[in-house]
Amino acid sequence: MATTTDLTTTREGSRVLVVEDSRAIASLLVSSIDRIEGVTPVHAGTLQETRALLAEEADDIFVAVLDLNLPDAPRGEVVDAVQAYGIPVIILTGSLDPDKRQALFRRNIADYVSKRSLSGVDSVVRLVERIWVNREHVILVVDDSAAQRNYLRVLLHNHGYRTLEAADGQEGLDRLAEHPEIRLVITDYNMPRLNGLQMLEEIRRKRSADELAVIAISGVGEAGILPSFLKSGANDFLGKPFEIEELYCRIDQNLDMLRHVAQARDAANRDYLTRLYNRRYFFEHAEALHARALRGEIRLMVAMVDADHFKSINDTHGHRVGDEALKAIAGVLQTFSGRDGFPARFGGEEFVCIQMLAEDQHPGECLERLRAAMEAITLFTPEGKHVPITVSIGATCNPQGSIDQMLELADEAVYLAKAGGRNQVVVLDAPCGEVGNSQLLRRGAC
Repeated sequence: MATTTDLTTTREGSRVLVVEDSRAIASLLVSSIDRIEGVTPVHAGTLQETRALLAEEADDIFVAVLDLNLPDAPRGEVVDAVQAYGIPVIILTGSLDPDKRQALFRRNIADYVSKRSLSGVDSVVRLVERIWVNREHVILVVDDSAAQRNYLRVLLHNHGYRTLEAADGQEGLDRLAEHPEIRLVITDYNMPRLNGLQMLEEIRRKRSADELAVIAISGVGEAGILPSFLKSGANDFLGKPFEIEELYCRIDQNLDMLRHVAQARDAANRDYLTRLYNRRYFFEHAEALHARALRGEIRLMVAMVDADHFKSINDTHGHRVGDEALKAIAGVLQTFSGRDGFPARFGGEEFVCIQMLAEDQHPGECLERLRAAMEAITLFTPEGKHVPITVSIGATCNPQGSIDQMLELADEAVYLAKAGGRNQVVVLDAPCGEVGNSQLLRRGAC
């Protein structure tokens, strides 16, 4: 069954077009929007200026804020001029009644804001910022009606979302498997092969409601569907026909919820000072990597990194400088780890890094580059005094019997590095005293 896959309609520019003939309002809007990180406002005061600006910069504009009544376009002609370039539109209006509101949404606008008070400017800024951020989100629309999918896709495009489509529940599951970045699913109930409720039940077997939001849409005459969806794990429900503004509010609220849950989970998994993963998170994920290493699927290295003479830094320069030293060490360790591993802070000045190595990678050579990068850290006190930073690194590539045993061996290697003069790398393949022990007590390769 053919469906449309559409991840390209979201505009990638960073400019906001502000069309307003009042210099005071325009100045306030431009200065307020300019405070959004990464966004640049551009201003036009007439339809003629708008057309000239669009001819030059349309590709870089992701949303437009438009006054409906301009000196040379008193009946909202500027809306058609901007929408001709596929740019979502936010309308500024002096007054609004229910009939005018409906008329505006029939023109396919993203939203409208009253400019009667300063709060209207704040509303515009929040809308622009949300549309800017929405480009990070992918929403899957599942409906057997091509017209309904297209309608929802256009609405989502107006608020900056990237979209994917599926014509039934089975295709919806296929899209989710192909695109794990999808954050929200909007699904109909009545569909061939697999209906929306059946698809939801399959989704919840793999992804929880705080990882992937699902909004169900169905006709109000379908008795019992609402509680069935909610009991099966839907985050929200909309009856047909729905108000456009209600759809946007529901989407915003559900994505905000996902973000808050992700932030809370991230805060629980990370060290507050360095933003590296904490000890608990390390053990949760290191076990899986270690199991793969035991099966011979990957080559795993565990390295312990201990800051040298860290107490002296705190005692001499104060804990604030000591904190900056820890953050600098964490930054180098994060860069070193890249995509093939993850570092964690175990406590105090002690860090651990679990890393997947290619067969031709030499652990000692890799860690020597890490040691040199640590030694090259440039840190100064508020008074301008240089604070030297070095680390002792101990590591092993022997999977042993458990991740705990790998850590014990790496810790023993750190002790040897400290005893050997600090600021060096030691890699062990067996505990000291065991037959077959191999160690290197100098900087460089092993």
